[in-house]
Amino acid sequence: MAGQQEPVIWLRPEQAPVGRPAERSRAEITAAAVELADQEGLDAVSMRRLAAALGTGAASLYRYVATRDDLLDLMIDSTAREYRLPAPSGDWQADLLEIAHQARRIMRRHPWLPVLVVTRPSLGPHGIDLLEHLLDVLADHPAEPAHKLEAFAVLNALTALFVQNELAASDPGAQRQSSYLRHVADAGTHPRIAAVLAATQLERTSRDRFATVLARALTGVLG
Repeated sequence: MAGQQEPVIWLRPEQAPVGRPAERSRAEITAAAVELADQEGLDAVSMRRLAAALGTGAASLYRYVATRDDLLDLMIDSTAREYRLPAPSGDWQADLLEIAHQARRIMRRHPWLPVLVVTRPSLGPHGIDLLEHLLDVLADHPAEPAHKLEAFAVLNALTALFVQNELAASDPGAQRQSSYLRHVADAGTHPRIAAVLAATQLERTSRDRFATVLARALTGVLG
């Protein structure tokens, strides 16, 4: 039918029912793509580079993954396998923060992941398991169902933004900018900037704001 969208990759067979037997699996291809992205960044992930890493031809990969977007969706979902999802404790806020702390560690292990979480949210089988766990944690919470889904989105997005900021702080360009701001503050000509920088530096050394900010956001969304 004209204009009909192709279903998500998880609703398509791993290989066409005709043709040569499969030599690879989606899981194998996804794992290789994740390793490539971890080592060289997301821009390095192309069908050509991935095929070279697997020792095959780029054309052969299209038997398993139709597009690079499909590959990105598979990569995103594969990282959700790294969560550990214990039974709810009865303290919904503590349980959600535990999910967020895990998300933060996972995104730090995969520095390419935060930007994808923000720009192309995707739910595959492992992501669905994570969402089910969050809804289980919130099963007795009086919030509307739509607000519980919003809490899932907020948790993911805020965690991704925090990790992006952490990664950016180590970038040479960000360090040069920070040095310039310190120079401005030390010059004494911009006292308000100096005061804000001093307070920010003290806050950074005294505590991690991640849990505090996220708890406030989740409480606000869930009411």
